[in-house]
Amino acid sequence: MVVWVLASLFTPGSRPLTRPEGVFEGSVTLTTDIIEGRFGPWALGSLEDGVVLVDFTDRVDAGRGDNLILKGRIGGEPGTASGRSFGAVLTVREVSHVEESRFILHQAGRLVRDTVNGRLAPFDDGRALLAGFLIGETDRIAKEDIEAMRRSGLAHFVAVSGSNVALFLALLAMAAGPLAMGPKRRAFLGLIALPIYVASTRFEPSVIRASLMAGLALGGRLVDVVLEAWQLLSLAVVVLVLTDPGLTSNVGFQLSVAATAGVLVGARWPVNTRVARALAVTLGAQIAVAPLLLIHFEKVPLLSPAVNLVAAPIVAASTMVGAIGVAGVEFLIAPASWLAGLVLALARGAAGWPQLEGWALAAVLAVTATIWFAPRLRIVGVATASFVLAISLVTPGTSMPAGSAVVLDVGQGDAILIHGGGDRFALVDGGPDALVLTEKLREYGVRSLDLVILSHVHADHATGLTGIVDTVAVGHLWADPEPHSTPASVALFDVIERFGIPRSAPRPGQRWRLGAVDLVVEGPVRRYSSPNDQSIVITVKGPAKTMLLAGDIETYAQADLDYLRADVLKVPHQGAATSDAAWLSSVGSEMAVISVGPNQFGHPAEWVVDLLDETGVLLRTDQVGDVMVDLS
Repeated sequence: MVVWVLASLFTPGSRPLTRPEGVFEGSVTLTTDIIEGRFGPWALGSLEDGVVLVDFTDRVDAGRGDNLILKGRIGGEPGTASGRSFGAVLTVREVSHVEESRFILHQAGRLVRDTVNGRLAPFDDGRALLAGFLIGETDRIAKEDIEAMRRSGLAHFVAVSGSNVALFLALLAMAAGPLAMGPKRRAFLGLIALPIYVASTRFEPSVIRASLMAGLALGGRLVDVVLEAWQLLSLAVVVLVLTDPGLTSNVGFQLSVAATAGVLVGARWPVNTRVARALAVTLGAQIAVAPLLLIHFEKVPLLSPAVNLVAAPIVAASTMVGAIGVAGVEFLIAPASWLAGLVLALARGAAGWPQLEGWALAAVLAVTATIWFAPRLRIVGVATASFVLAISLVTPGTSMPAGSAVVLDVGQGDAILIHGGGDRFALVDGGPDALVLTEKLREYGVRSLDLVILSHVHADHATGLTGIVDTVAVGHLWADPEPHSTPASVALFDVIERFGIPRSAPRPGQRWRLGAVDLVVEGPVRRYSSPNDQSIVITVKGPAKTMLLAGDIETYAQADLDYLRADVLKVPHQGAATSDAAWLSSVGSEMAVISVGPNQFGHPAEWVVDLLDETGVLLRTDQVGDVMVDLS
């Protein structure tokens, strides 16, 4: 066990495959569902010598755990996708078939998933989380809620594990009635049913680990051999790692094994009351996973044990009641989803609580050890813990002076944060990813936004805004989309209406006073056929300098705004070749900023970069990260 933990800690995140680049034909086991990405469907798959990103040409009716025979070409550099590592890219030309060896199991698992999802539909936030509790289905949970669960230390509740497997086996025994009388009959029935439950969760590493432990325990019961929990965990880890060595670099598997080991240690702490025992188990799990959280996510939620102590009984009740509900007693689904909603509310509230970095975690662990091994020093330990908590609460994130703006590095899109002083902030656009934007706002200590501006309806400006409304207080929204609309803008306006946030379409000349700066509307001056030209254009007037936020305007709108001048220019449309060279020069900026990320559009255009390099300082978010602009 210790050897495996050490090996997993130092296993590199993404390793190149040992095989050479070239033509590929063979078997690949999908380790994720097929995701409809921006550039087509893809998934991660497992080979004998590592993990590959499988780039499909067309949609394939398959999912996590399916074994596919693929033809194509393999090569490329290692990387990460959705937080998971891969060693190469397999570009697929042909999918021969799904191997029959898992067909029946795959179909049984799909039947379970379809039954659960069918009973829970139509989905709201609570029902989506309930599906996560029952079968690890997280596709319908909003990305920002997944991030809130992670930051609060509750994400493990949607990673099906030991408690879910135990509940499944208990409900199975109840449902089987007389067929499950006697320990050996129950064990035999459980051994038959466990693979179906594993398939229903799409072979998630954590549930494979938990199910294998349960299967070993049930198998031991059949032959009258009793295995202790540590033996079960060790055997399960050894079997799984020998079967699939790639699991050692799987974050979910690492966390699952470490958390289970921590639970077993915590359960042996000599405490008397139920509350103390529950806290000991939770604390043991959190201490065990803390190093892994630091390695993979760089921070650990300080108050996770307390949050888990409150959430655990609610999750257990929600899961048990929900399981009975989807099994046929449908009126129980409503209270189960309501309980899941409570957990979600707890996660959202706790997501903003202190996150410990390495030094702070080391201090907390040292204090815990002091309290445990030296009771006479408990007062000192409590005082030290209080100090660490206070530092975590008051230590600011990245400094942002009053009268400044920062072009946030949100990838291929725009998001510009403006600070007027104190707690007065405005945000222009939100980029393509709510999780990235939410983390950026936390980094700059933003808890509320006086004004949010959607420059235009495209997803690389609107999508991020949709996900922050329930985590950051928004005072007002400026948007002038007519006559254009996109799914991203519709989703944003639906959220704005649901939260009762005022919305208006500003007109040229309209001004918003934000402490030390003014936001002045320059355009659009008329209606345009292009959504890009329809962008709201803003001049940010600081105490000493001005900054022009030009949205994605192109040549037509630029011709109508040829009188604009500014010290700093946020270059339109990620520096695309859709701008007029004379207009870019006429703005007269001494600094230009291009907000851009990896893309297949060729942004920024080479001639735009050359032009702006000649006229002043040019900074790009894909090269330097966030760009701070001091307007004072």
